[in-house]
Amino acid sequence: MTNTKVQSILEKVGILLFLLPTLILMGIYIVYPIIMSFWLSFYEWDGISPKKEFVKFKNWSALFTDSVFWHSLTNNIKIIILSLLIQIPLAILIAVIIDRGGKKFDIFKSLFYLPMLMSSVAIGVLFKYVYDPQFGLISAILNLLHLENFAKDWLGDPSIALYSVIAVICWQYIPFYMIFFIAAISNIPQELYEAAKIDGATQTQYFWKIEIPLLLPSIKTACILSLIGSLKYFDLIYVMTEGGPAGATELMATYMYKNAFASFKMGYGSTIASAMFIIITTAGIIAYFATRQKEA
Repeated sequence: MTNTKVQSILEKVGILLFLLPTLILMGIYIVYPIIMSFWLSFYEWDGISPKKEFVKFKNWSALFTDSVFWHSLTNNIKIIILSLLIQIPLAILIAVIIDRGGKKFDIFKSLFYLPMLMSSVAIGVLFKYVYDPQFGLISAILNLLHLENFAKDWLGDPSIALYSVIAVICWQYIPFYMIFFIAAISNIPQELYEAAKIDGATQTQYFWKIEIPLLLPSIKTACILSLIGSLKYFDLIYVMTEGGPAGATELMATYMYKNAFASFKMGYGSTIASAMFIIITTAGIIAYFATRQKEA
């Protein structure tokens, strides 16, 4: 065996040893739970008793006819659509404004990023008080402006509860995409801006004709991240509404949690979790290949 082959083998062994801790952790905390979820989806189990009853596809049959699950999936889709329509455009706009402002606007990067530094639980508790119909900040501002007629039970009215929560989700995640797009804009060569300026292009023309086309790969990546995140969203909505009122803000993740850990139907909860995995993986793959085809 030549020295080149020995060196190649040693390099591969070294790479494997460096990756081994990560692979072990991924196996324990990601791969194993996914496999267990699919396995438990074929059983009826309360999550406590050592006895599990094998029910074949009973849980899956129930899932396909479960109106609450399909309603929760519809709510997830609403979050996807509104997140894409609100988070991505506003994040691009803020990123462009901060980039145009130069160093004197650097302070706004930190200020606007503050929501991302807060935990979702803290944000949920905070906005429960903000939305309080009696003593909340929104009601106080409306009363101050003599617009009491516009005051609503923001989290208690089924017709607007989901949209009230979506507003908070956007407030929390716009800063993430803002930083993402600021980084992408900083990679655009300054010479392009100077050349466009010499040619007489306005700021608006430069934005639409040069900046946006060059940001398209980043925009597509951001859209995929938003898509996947919206399908598995849980914490903030559970803190603010627990899926209520009357299931108006129920999501797949909150419905899964209630079945598995509140109603002690671990088998059915695992079925919902497995369905979530299939839906999210499928949506992510379709989005990935759709963007690749467009780029080609």
